[in-house]
Amino acid sequence: MQLYLVNGTVTLSRCHPSFVGATLKTAIPHGDTLLGRKVTDPDLVVVWDDLGANEGSIIAVSDGAEAAQAFRPMQKPVDAYNAAILDEINLLP
Repeated sequence: MQLYLVNGTVTLSRCHPSFVGATLKTAIPHGDTLLGRKVTDPDLVVVWDDLGANEGSIIAVSDGAEAAQAFRPMQKPVDAYNAAILDEINLLP
């Protein structure tokens, strides 16, 4: 699981029937930013979101094969899943 920063919403004119009830968000990795590392060209990821994350939210994302496991026994064509919306992050020295 990794931390991502939501920066937009994907709009579909038509969607797969299993996508009803959720939205697709675009997000960029946020872990390096928290550690003070400069990210010059972050990878944009499309994330399945049924929790209601907004632009600017920090979310915990499960990706890869684990992302689809949250929907078992139903099958959904997803590669990244929003597992949590983080309210606050405290880093200790």
